[in-house]
Amino acid sequence: MKLRKIVEIIDGDILAGEAIIDDIDCKEACGCDLMSDVLAFTKEKALLLTGLTNLQVIRTAEVADLLAVVFVRGKRPEDEVLSMAEKAEIPLLTTKYPLYETSGLLWSAGLAGCMTAPDQNNIKESRRGDGESI
Repeated sequence: MKLRKIVEIIDGDILAGEAIIDDIDCKEACGCDLMSDVLAFTKEKALLLTGLTNLQVIRTAEVADLLAVVFVRGKRPEDEVLSMAEKAEIPLLTTKYPLYETSGLLWSAGLAGCMTAPDQNNIKESRRGDGESI
């Protein structure tokens, strides 16, 4: 799905990357505010939906090789974040919708999710104080 179409679906505004928005084709998206989870579980070339607007989001998008970032709940980053995104050629969008609704709109339009499941072998079984499994 072209990024321009995503802007239409989420009734979004383009904050950065206007010149390249029509060239980007997105096949998957994820919604996450924990950048460590983005690095650990998100596939490359995905669209990130987040409520965070700090520089760490752009750094994470660069390291994880994400296509673009959508800020939800009408959030707008400061100029320093916009400048960093322009230099990194990472388009930034914003939408008035919260994360859940934005995800639903994109899912309904056919955009797949992109999170990989955590490795079950690395997750310790949770137990109550009496030793029974939860």
